Amino acid sequence: MPYIYLPEKTHMEFIENENLKIAVNPRGAELTSLYDKITNTEYMWGGDPAFWGKHSPVLFPIVGTLKNNTYYYEGQAYRLSRHGFAREMQFTVADKTETSITFSLVSGTETLQTFPFSFRFYITYALQSKSLSVTYYVINGGPTPMYFSVGAHPAFKVPIAEGTRYDDYYLEFGKEEDAGRWPISKDGLIEEQPVPLLSGKKLPLTKSLFYKDALVFKHLKSGSVSLKSDTTDRGFNFQFPGFPFMGIWAAKDADFVCIEPWCGIADSVDTSQDLTQKEGINRLEAGGVFERGWKVEIF
Repeated sequence: MPYIYLPEKTHMEFIENENLKIAVNPRGAELTSLYDKITNTEYMWGGDPAFWGKHSPVLFPIVGTLKNNTYYYEGQAYRLSRHGFAREMQFTVADKTETSITFSLVSGTETLQTFPFSFRFYITYALQSKSLSVTYYVINGGPTPMYFSVGAHPAFKVPIAEGTRYDDYYLEFGKEEDAGRWPISKDGLIEEQPVPLLSGKKLPLTKSLFYKDALVFKHLKSGSVSLKSDTTDRGFNFQFPGFPFMGIWAAKDADFVCIEPWCGIADSVDTSQDLTQKEGINRLEAGGVFERGWKVEIF
């Protein structure tokens, strides 16, 4: 398996089937490797800290940036850093088989200081044939409605095949699109108007595409997108049903692309900062269960 940049003394969890092997770091329940055993091909970004030291952070209980890193709930101010706290917390293995593993994170004193809701958050990774499915379960353990966001941030290696270049690849959406990107302000907030970008199904990849930060889309028609190339048959299909927002991003001049389905989005520049009124926020009733998932099938 190719070298992956990881902190020293990191304990990894592995599952595999006849085609694939994955590695997940319990810190953040972060997917770090998606390895094709048949072709000896790694599909995940290696996490080179010279560009971006992560692989696939889990975004919870917010997605993106809050205005002044602050939101208000029932008249009280709370602070949360970009993308929330889950990606930096230690998850527990709740269940494991040869081809699936479930991680759990439970609210406690630490989380209640910045997010005043009781919750149980589960993430299941499961392999079937040449596919990896990732499912998020959020359970409201409190007596009142809970407001939250959840999202994915997997970084896939580009180029995948030896002898190919970054700009040999393109993204192909499942349906014809006519969608603008929503610009991001210098403070990480979503601007008021989109800028035309997507027309049709195909989005060619170039490193300069991300020089102005992520491409943020709202309510795409597609529920899937594929990474393809005319110079190799290696790529993948990424399915994200039920996620109303999408980010596509790469660090400047880095050899990866992030496909980021979100149930939630960064604050807008004109936000009221009231959590219950936040764009894209999910309301979960007491005792309720929220479920969303995405799947990547390699080829």
